This record gives sequence, C-alpha cells and structure tokens, in this order.
Amino acid sequence: MTPPKKKATSGRGKPAGRSSAPKRGGKPTAKKAQQPAKPKQPAKDVHDPDGVRLQKLLAAAGVGSRRACEELIVAGRVMVDDQVVTELGVRVDPDKQVVHVDGDRVQLDASRVYLAFNKPLGVVSTMSDDMGRDSVGQFVDQRKERLFHVGRLDADTEGLLLLTNDGELANRLQHPSYGVPKVYVATFRGQAPRDMGKRLREGVELEDGVVKVDSFRVVDSTPGWSMVEVILHEGRKHIVRRMLESVGFPVESLVRTQVGEVRLGELRPGKLRPLTKAEVASLYRAAGL
Repeated sequence: MTPPKKKATSGRGKPAGRSSAPKRGGKPTAKKAQQPAKPKQPAKDVHDPDGVRLQKLLAAAGVGSRRACEELIVAGRVMVDDQVVTELGVRVDPDKQVVHVDGDRVQLDASRVYLAFNKPLGVVSTMSDDMGRDSVGQFVDQRKERLFHVGRLDADTEGLLLLTNDGELANRLQHPSYGVPKVYVATFRGQAPRDMGKRLREGVELEDGVVKVDSFRVVDSTPGWSMVEVILHEGRKHIVRRMLESVGFPVESLVRTQVGEVRLGELRPGKLRPLTKAEVASLYRAAGL
C-alpha cells in the first residue's frame, strides 16, 4: 500500500502557499480605496508679450549682471506677481507687475526716489510753510520729483526722516497697523531710575491713552544727565517727549536714529542720501508689499 504524499512545506515546516489566517493583532484589514489625485491648478501666466525681458529689468534695477540675473531666474529665486518664474524668455510690464527676488521686492520703476534726510533742529516737517519757517521742502527744492515725507518730526526734534515719491509705501509706513519700529535717543536732566525701563515697557497713561515702549536702555549717564534709547512703533504726536515727561523726566534733546532697518548713521544735519536697494527692500517688507 502506497503511503499518502506529504504536503509541501515551507522552510519552517508550515504548509506552503498563502495562509488565510488573520494577521497578528486582529481582523484582516481591507485595502483602502485609492483617492483620485486632485488635478493641479494651472500656473498663472505672467508673460506679457509687450513687456521687457525679466533678466534685463533685474539687471537695470541693480540686482546683478544680466548673466547673474539669468541664474537667479533658472534657480527659481525670482517671482512675478507671486508666481515663481524659471524661464528666461518671460517678459513683464514693470509698471503693472510686482517682482521679488529671494522674497524681497525689487523696484523696477527708475522714477521712484527713496531718500534719508537728517532733519536739523528748527526745521518743520512740511514741504512748505505759510509762516515762513524753515521746512523740509527747502532742502529738496532743486529736485524735480514731488516728494512726500514719511511721518513727521517736530521742530525741536532732529534726526532721520524718510522722503519718497512712492505714495503707496509712504502711506503704509505711516499706518499704525504695520508697526514699523522707530528708534530715538533722548537726553534729560537727572539719573534714570532703575525701574524706568520696566515702567515704560508696562505702559504709561497719557491723555490720549496708554502707550508702551518696545525697548528701553540707558546709553550714557553723567552726573546730572542721562541719555537713553527708546524704541517704539507708536506714531502719536510728541509721543516720546510726553512719555518721558509723564515719568518725571522732561526731554532736553531728542534725535530719531532709525526707522525700520534704515539707520541715520553718519549723515550730517541738513544732508540727504539715497537709500540702498537693501534698505528699500526692507521697507517694502515692513509695509507688507
């Protein structure tokens, strides 16, 4: 009598073939139905056949040489109207379209002017004055552009004032919602108490509401005098003077040394300098443009 054949076994002695036993840990799981892929949204067409080649505009704006600008485009570091552009044949309209390189806006309009001005004492922050006082306008009356001053400094305050013919940027920088920080250096009689910074950071009550500084530090101190640095984004009239007077230290002299990332530096009173491209880009960032 022929013995029955043995079933084929796997290497571990188990019957070969597919096991129907459930996987360890519970019931057999059914395969999830594959979700259909969402169709990709078509890229925005920013090409303007009547425009100027993008690399030419970037080079003219001072971003770099034509070749360097081409490399930036191919590397995907250039955006036109929030659309990444990697093709070298794209043309754009510099008057209507917005271009960013590495996230910084590039001003393509050569007619735009951005200046830093060190306003001297006694000069009012207007482009002309009916009362015959010295005004900011007297320092730029030889320029052909119609310039705006970004914010104001009272006649008794000197320092950095931005001038531009870019109305949209000027309006945004002055709007309190954008919170552009401004740095002031104030000098007053007496010694700054140790808790002065804490009091100003926590907020002081003025006639038009509570105001707080973003930062405060003592710059220098001599017998009978103190020099402090105040940083805040408030734009109310005489705000620094009113704050310091409210805590018992009327200001003797006040200088604004910085707006956003633009610094006064070594610019002498009554003098102007054009902003660098990096400074202009920083102002656009601050203004959300």
